[in-house]
Amino acid sequence: MSDLTLILLAAGSSSRFSNDVKKQWLRVGHKPLWQFVADNFQSTNLFSKIIITSSPDDVSYMKNYASYTFVEGSNTRQNSLKNALEKVETEFVLVSDVARACVGEEFLKTILKKKGESDCIVPYLPVSDTIVYENTTIDRDKVKRVQTPQLSRVKILKEALQTNDEFTDESSALVIYGGTREFILGEDEAHKITFVKDLNKIPCLTPPSSDSLSGTGFDVHAFDTKGDMYLGGVLIESDYGFKAHSDGDVAIHALIDALLGAAGMGDIGMMFPDNDDNYRGIDSKTLLKRVVTKIYNFGFVIVNVDLTIAAQQPRIGEYKRLMRETLSEILKINSSRVNIKATTTEKLGFIGRGEGVGVIANANLKYFDWTQI
Repeated sequence: MSDLTLILLAAGSSSRFSNDVKKQWLRVGHKPLWQFVADNFQSTNLFSKIIITSSPDDVSYMKNYASYTFVEGSNTRQNSLKNALEKVETEFVLVSDVARACVGEEFLKTILKKKGESDCIVPYLPVSDTIVYENTTIDRDKVKRVQTPQLSRVKILKEALQTNDEFTDESSALVIYGGTREFILGEDEAHKITFVKDLNKIPCLTPPSSDSLSGTGFDVHAFDTKGDMYLGGVLIESDYGFKAHSDGDVAIHALIDALLGAAGMGDIGMMFPDNDDNYRGIDSKTLLKRVVTKIYNFGFVIVNVDLTIAAQQPRIGEYKRLMRETLSEILKINSSRVNIKATTTEKLGFIGRGEGVGVIANANLKYFDWTQI
């Protein structure tokens, strides 16, 4: 069995990359970037285990894609790495960033040939430009651009990280601790994605699939003599509201399920349990906003939505335009892509008897096309 574990760090917020999509969720074909990178490493058959750190909000969704070992990360790279090291049982560990997407197999083998020669093997790139630090010109031959992956002895790395000092790479912590570090020449192709413009420097990535992803949602709520009635985020003039844990906006609830279905993210009950007091009486627009944020964070774009509201009462024709405008703003799409239909059930069933409302929603998503930015 291999004496080497791979840790891929993917718990960052990508705040320097984009306000919407997280870079680890950019699609390469159908695969999110983190899976594309992990699969490439796995294909080398060099590792006994692959561990991926993830933000707490992402980890359960990641498990839908692959069967790697997932560990909740932290608010810093260093603490995320410490969490992952608790799952490492081998003598050596290779640590890389998911944002460094194009680590070639030959480059990887060059690093691994040095295994055991130092406590940490570190790839670097030389600097060709003039370097000035606080108005002093520095000898550029003494400056190195440090890369990952970095190969370390697990025991000493764990010990080196038991500090409150923050380090941006493993080797810096090891050297301060008293360990040894050896530099080897890195690769230009192993460029790290930090900003959107960096995508132009990543040669191994192919565009996202152009497939459309569809989801359907369905929900019903009975009337209640108490409370206000909200449908599609709009207050409806009525003498009654809905029986519900939240504000009972059955249209938004069906829409949330349609969006989650298209993204493969489960359902509204999994994300917002009706036995959680945090959601008691909550405005359903707030829930929708949270879902939309996740949809965009996870590398999707909302194309259009279509809702069919089945109600014998109240009449909602005069509210449909306002619903479109309200929902389109939350969904970040033009109102022409939000369709609202109203129908009755010809006085059949509980809807026909005026006991409640049912809504069917459909949503279509596509992958965020990073090639167009």
